[in-house]
Amino acid sequence: MNVKSIGFVGTGVITEAMVRGLLTAPAYASEIHVSPRSAHIAETLAGEFATVRIARDNQEVVDRSDIVFLAIRPQVAEEVVRELSFKAGQTIVSVVAATERQALIDWIVTDVHLVQAIPLPFVATRQGVTAIFPPDDTVATLFDTLGTAVQCQSRKEYDLLAAASSMMSTYFGIMETLAGWLEKNGLERAKGHAYIAPLFASLAQKASGPSAEPFSTLSREFATKGGLNEQVLSDFESKGGIAALAAALDGVLARIEGRTN
Repeated sequence: MNVKSIGFVGTGVITEAMVRGLLTAPAYASEIHVSPRSAHIAETLAGEFATVRIARDNQEVVDRSDIVFLAIRPQVAEEVVRELSFKAGQTIVSVVAATERQALIDWIVTDVHLVQAIPLPFVATRQGVTAIFPPDDTVATLFDTLGTAVQCQSRKEYDLLAAASSMMSTYFGIMETLAGWLEKNGLERAKGHAYIAPLFASLAQKASGPSAEPFSTLSREFATKGGLNEQVLSDFESKGGIAALAAALDGVLARIEGRTN
């Protein structure tokens, strides 16, 4: 599917990643309009892709686009959105973090088709997984082009996946802890990195795909009775690792839902 024109209000890291993914051959859009803010990113994209146009301002982005992405910081979202005039029935995709859907509707005023999404940086190479709400086939097709779209049937589902995405830093933190431990015990950091990154990537690949086994089954499979993997998992659980992780996720979900935990 080829969409005629896509626009981005806000030209930050996620916008750059999405534009790169959308214009990877075969390109998803015939034109992409980006706001002039974050001039370096906008100019870099326009220099690399002939179909990227730098708009005079955010209103021109809206006027020239079939699908408009709101990719702005939550701190300035209300100010930016309230200044814009949208077209009735226009598809608007908000990637603004921690912003209530009803607030966006109130700021937009016009009767648009609003979808929220959580794209991650991996969309740049069309390997991202993106949660969207409410379900929308057009927007889902766009994000399927950038990897995989997960259409949420409720706000609760969307918020839960937003909480799950907060694990990215912890994932790399675990890898860093392991690399540091190896270095402390005599292994060059470069060798540790060269071993750990493919190891974790292979584990993720094992758990991916429609025929993948449940996580619990894989955990048992890799925890040989009396083996080293079983020992680490047992220690992690008995010393509070799992409880701490669950508590951290509870706290993130409470923040996303705007309540105290």
